[in-house]
Amino acid sequence: MAERFVIRAGRTYVDGAFRPAAVVIEDKRIADLLGPRDRVPAARAVLVPDDAVLLPGLVDSHVHVNEPGRTEWEGFRSATLAAAAGGVTTLVDMPLNSLPPTTTAEALSIKRAAAAPSAYVDVGFWGGAVPENLGALAPLHEAGVFGFKCFLSPSGVDEFPHLDRAQLSAAMEEIAGLGSRIIVHAEDPALLGDGGALGRGYDAFLASRPAASEASAIDAVIDAARRTGARAHILHLSDAHSLPAIRGAKAEGVALTVETCPHYLTIAAEEIPDGASEFKCCPPIREASNRDLLWAGVVDGTIDAIVSDHSPSTVDLKRSGGGDFGLAWGGIAGLQVGLSAVWTEARGRGIPLETLLPLFTTGPAAVAGLAAGAGVLEPGAPAHLTVFGLDDPLVIDAHRLLHKNPITAYDHRVLSGRVRRTWLHGKAMYNVTEGGAGEAPRFRGKPRGRMLSAAA
Repeated sequence: MAERFVIRAGRTYVDGAFRPAAVVIEDKRIADLLGPRDRVPAARAVLVPDDAVLLPGLVDSHVHVNEPGRTEWEGFRSATLAAAAGGVTTLVDMPLNSLPPTTTAEALSIKRAAAAPSAYVDVGFWGGAVPENLGALAPLHEAGVFGFKCFLSPSGVDEFPHLDRAQLSAAMEEIAGLGSRIIVHAEDPALLGDGGALGRGYDAFLASRPAASEASAIDAVIDAARRTGARAHILHLSDAHSLPAIRGAKAEGVALTVETCPHYLTIAAEEIPDGASEFKCCPPIREASNRDLLWAGVVDGTIDAIVSDHSPSTVDLKRSGGGDFGLAWGGIAGLQVGLSAVWTEARGRGIPLETLLPLFTTGPAAVAGLAAGAGVLEPGAPAHLTVFGLDDPLVIDAHRLLHKNPITAYDHRVLSGRVRRTWLHGKAMYNVTEGGAGEAPRFRGKPRGRMLSAAA
């Protein structure tokens, strides 16, 4: 017989607001939402302390797990442990930098087989749109990918080449015909630097990837989406000056969404020390004034999702060239700390948690087209929940994070807010409440994450 229990919290995030509630869990789903004093016969009770809030499990639709093939960078076990510790109960894996990349149905099958025995949270998969598989995307779609990722500039790995403008249009026509969506790394290669060594100063790297490159590529995506009717999504927006074009396209009825990432909302170019290549990512972290404009896009609803773009690698790759920003591998490792980092910045700006939460839950769920119930607390939804201590201090130590490699742009940051507990399909699987916030995280049971399919 399935266990029945109730989680009681004075502040439960339901329908966009916090209120007292009793969440009844039965048979891996939310069976009911009751008032805080309603009795639930024969049910074990879990009480959330008054200094914490009860949230739906977070959704991260932009994670590079890299297994198989580059599992030394990250794997499904380490990535999903980090996700659970950050309150993320559903992630969608990117089609690179694994080997093989997820550009065929066979490669998707290989990746699912790697993930299934190791995943501590639910995992879905993006497919890839590259020059070699255009015109043959249907098998991947039918195999259950949630959509197709493409690059408009070199991806950094030879096995995942980028699309030119004509190929982008062709891909979008094909994807529109499938009823799927395209997600785009939007930088115009004609406006990027030549690559190679740039030195240890961040300014040279920033100048090599100007905002104009993003703006040009985003304009191209909007034009193609307008012509083809394809659903399009702009990945990891760093250039806030592109927000008016995105806002205008949405108002016009173009099927367009956009995400940004915690590092763009919490770090500024002016703060990045010489040689600190752990801060390198593409598109780059820009100036503080740009960060302020991104926050305006969060508050006014133009930005649909905040996702990690967790893109880790080995320490050696991140330190290539002795901290030369042109030679180091680009990518921020931050899957475990996204909500804490963004909440710390938001509260300093007077922005309430309620404003942020849709961008960590229903926003990325909608971007990926996940099934109803993802990122919400409502009867019938999967029993994915997390407890967040709003004021808990969190000092980031890269060596204590659960990511595979101990290097991150968040190292040594002092954050406010920490995930204390996480449930997946109604089973408690992560807990740091025992022994206090300084204790190592505790996981219960074996990996129970499900492999999600858009065809399901």
